[in-house]
Amino acid sequence: MKPIVSACIATLLLCPLAQAQSNMSVSSGVTTTPMLELFTSQGCSSCPPAERWMSELKDHPALWTGLIPLAFHVDYWDSLGWPDPFANPGFSARQRAYNRIGASRAVYTPGFMLAGREWRGWFQRQPLKLTNAAAVGKLTLDLDGDRVRLTFVANQPLPEGMTAHVARLGFGLRSKVTRGENAGQTLEHDFVVLSLQQIGANSANQWQTQLQADSRGERQALVAWLSSPGQPQPYQAVAGWLPGSAGD
Repeated sequence: MKPIVSACIATLLLCPLAQAQSNMSVSSGVTTTPMLELFTSQGCSSCPPAERWMSELKDHPALWTGLIPLAFHVDYWDSLGWPDPFANPGFSARQRAYNRIGASRAVYTPGFMLAGREWRGWFQRQPLKLTNAAAVGKLTLDLDGDRVRLTFVANQPLPEGMTAHVARLGFGLRSKVTRGENAGQTLEHDFVVLSLQQIGANSANQWQTQLQADSRGERQALVAWLSSPGQPQPYQAVAGWLPGSAGD
């Protein structure tokens, strides 16, 4: 991937995602927007079908407004012969945190978490059911160039020490796997978490950070959510296509 990124830097006109410095503003509703988290790996032979199913959610009528999918690539399969280029030890730690607090029964791939709880419906080919959520308040994400600002207007007292998270997602990503369980396959990915930034607590219900640069993917999206200290479950979330992405 490094030569591709270098080429994008050298030829910005050919890589619109690398030069996108546009404004963006999206807001959630008052009820919690559910996040669907897939923990996956290129080193897992059972994961490509789950990722293909998740890719179909690009056409879901509630995408971003009523459902926010994310694919976290874990690193604990890397030792089996193929290092996943999207894997991050922090994503593995997030999955283990869900297990530690009892939100999931085990740490495995492919593993789904829906609204902070284990969801095994995909294995039974059950339809995705989005239930009513608590009315916690509205989260707004504003992007000005590479500066991200989050603002939360609470419907009820906000738990102390809330932490904000900002994830950049990549779509239309392809990798030719030469070793491991998926050797010989060219894998395609959407909703891939390319980077994840955490912003510490702020008493004014506002959080700010500088967005990390990353040009990978045919299109990109931004996701932001709030969580209590030490707890992986999202309290409120918001998402939208990044300006400059095809079809945004």
